[in-house]
Amino acid sequence: MSKLTGKVLIAQGGGPTAVINQSLVGAVSEARKHAEVTRVYGALNGVRGIINEDLVDLSQETTRNLEYVAQTPSSALHSTRDKPDEAYCKEIFKVCQAHDVRFFFYIGGNDSSDTVHIVNEASKAAGYEMHCVHIPKTVDNDLVINDHTPGWPSAARYVAQAFAGYTLDNQALPGVFIGIVMGRHAGFLTAAASLGRKFEDDGPHYIYMPETAFSEEQFLTDVKTAMEKYGRCLVAVSEGIHDKDGNPMMVKLSGRTEKDAHGNVQLSGSGALGDMLSDLVTRELKLKRVRADTLGYAQRSFLGVVSDVDASEAREVGEKAVQFAIGQDMTGSVTIHRVGNYAVEYRLVPLHHIAAKTKHMPKEFIAPEGNNVTPEFYHYARPLIGSDFPTISRLRAPKVEKILKK
Repeated sequence: MSKLTGKVLIAQGGGPTAVINQSLVGAVSEARKHAEVTRVYGALNGVRGIINEDLVDLSQETTRNLEYVAQTPSSALHSTRDKPDEAYCKEIFKVCQAHDVRFFFYIGGNDSSDTVHIVNEASKAAGYEMHCVHIPKTVDNDLVINDHTPGWPSAARYVAQAFAGYTLDNQALPGVFIGIVMGRHAGFLTAAASLGRKFEDDGPHYIYMPETAFSEEQFLTDVKTAMEKYGRCLVAVSEGIHDKDGNPMMVKLSGRTEKDAHGNVQLSGSGALGDMLSDLVTRELKLKRVRADTLGYAQRSFLGVVSDVDASEAREVGEKAVQFAIGQDMTGSVTIHRVGNYAVEYRLVPLHHIAAKTKHMPKEFIAPEGNNVTPEFYHYARPLIGSDFPTISRLRAPKVEKILKK
């Protein structure tokens, strides 16, 4: 039986990450080693670029420049927020067929995996042999089956370092600080705010995630408790927090109902939630120094805050995708599985096991009160954010005895 030969097509979808280009370069470099591959194409602007035939020939990129690109955050091929339906995916398939694409790789999250699944079904229905593989990526860490997802460890490192810095600031000038972190349905990234803690009174003192219902009354009680105990309070809040009835707090507090391209209530792109929670604390607790900040897009692609573990694994999932598709004639989604104290192995699972599904924070990672994380989360996350994570220190000099103010 002759091996399938033809072109490779690679696209990047959804939000950028600090290591998505590692996956791109891993796939390109591995594909260029195989005699079955006639050309390696990249689609500009994700699946939108495919249907518009905005393609570039990555076969002609130099190896040196590919390595520079691999170390550069964000999506080198650019991206899209298009959420293809069946008709859209059929147009993707038509372009693949016209260009003799036999191996399709899409780097992305939940929606991207669904796109790969639909395109694969279209190719099977047409009797056109093509191997389609989804390469995982998302800062939300919410792909099912995967232990973790490339992109999240680097974003988690950024959030952890940001909150370690907020803690130092909050110690120097005490007050209430509220930090808003990305995360619509999963609290993994917000939970990462805990990873920079070193001392018992380090912030964030409380962490609020979408997996538990948010209570304004409990939030105010928590802030008051921290102020009484430490003389200051720092909290991390997911943008996707909701009340006990499932209503997003963004909508409940502001009345805003703007929708994004996928029909979801717009949560990112403003500091509204932080401002509203800050106003709530100021109004109800009569505190004067209350500040809020929204970490925003910097969480995804911040230059220089990249986990070495994340970069390495992102590269490998790209390589493994090509090995599965071309070397083993397989279709599916590459998944990451933790083994031993800390190591990983890669497996290919059927696309429908991943497509359009969302993973949430496990209960054992969330404190029973619902406003913090457990040691189990720390043990899960700490190996992922890098071997060289910075730590903070404090002065230990003793106080001088007072003379005039005894």
